[in-house]
Amino acid sequence: MAHIAAIGEVMVELSPFTNNTTDKREVMALSYAGDTYNTSVYMARLGLQTDYVTLLGDDPYSKQILQRMSDEKIGTDMINQLPGRSPGLYIIRNTPDGEREFFYWRKEAPARELFSTAEQAEHLVAQLKSCDCVYLSGITLAIIGEASRKILLTALQQLRTAGVKIAFDSNFRPRLWRDKSEAQQAMLAILQLTDIALLTLDDELLLWGDDSVQGCVDRYKTTAVNELILKRGASDTIIIQDGQEVRVPVPLVKDIIDTTGAGDTFNAGYLAARLNGASAADAAKQGTRCAGIIIRYRGGVIDKAVFEQELRA
Repeated sequence: MAHIAAIGEVMVELSPFTNNTTDKREVMALSYAGDTYNTSVYMARLGLQTDYVTLLGDDPYSKQILQRMSDEKIGTDMINQLPGRSPGLYIIRNTPDGEREFFYWRKEAPARELFSTAEQAEHLVAQLKSCDCVYLSGITLAIIGEASRKILLTALQQLRTAGVKIAFDSNFRPRLWRDKSEAQQAMLAILQLTDIALLTLDDELLLWGDDSVQGCVDRYKTTAVNELILKRGASDTIIIQDGQEVRVPVPLVKDIIDTTGAGDTFNAGYLAARLNGASAADAAKQGTRCAGIIIRYRGGVIDKAVFEQELRA
């Protein structure tokens, strides 16, 4: 079984549940999510040996997050708990077409202190060398800050030297960065160490003002990326590998409820298949199928039994 570790943040998630209370109160459902965490849940469900790397607090919600990970068979040996701290929180609001808005309270989240010291990084590198792949995102880069990003890059270089693949999703969120220039520099730096880049063309447009396939190819041709996956929503997924372009159709999905986590779940399906020996095209097909399931339900992580039943259907 292939072994992967994801680095990032788990947050408390509040999402709309029902509005039918007699006094018009808005009732919210509580769960836990975060881009790389969402991917980790589905990778574990798809059979990858999965570990998660983050920092949590010692509060009841952090304890519930750890229990959820245990229930999902996600390894937690690389997670430390900081006394007196608690995870960040976000609320989702959905528009009628299934798109979503996010509202965050995360400035004091312990995950922001990941890779804050060289000693912490050295300890994690020693643990991560047992993995076949390490996965992280642009959100991971944004929340830890510039000084920690330098320590992270050194750690990733050590892991690549040890034979560990690096997979990265840019997942650009403008509000998390000082400006586009900071984000651009950080993204290009990590793509110099990335083997598998799982990018979304909408994010490329936001960050670079260019959402063309050739623009992406030209932009990243001098990086380490040898497997470039371009997610385009309902349009064909495009894979650039060894200079060749392959397009994988995305089947029509009806009754879309919530697109939260669609890209995260695609990444899970792709990496689970790819690390277990599937071709890039077949991996993209699995990623597309997984994303097509979760967008018909609310929240970044849907019930395990529902996901597995849908996957078998």
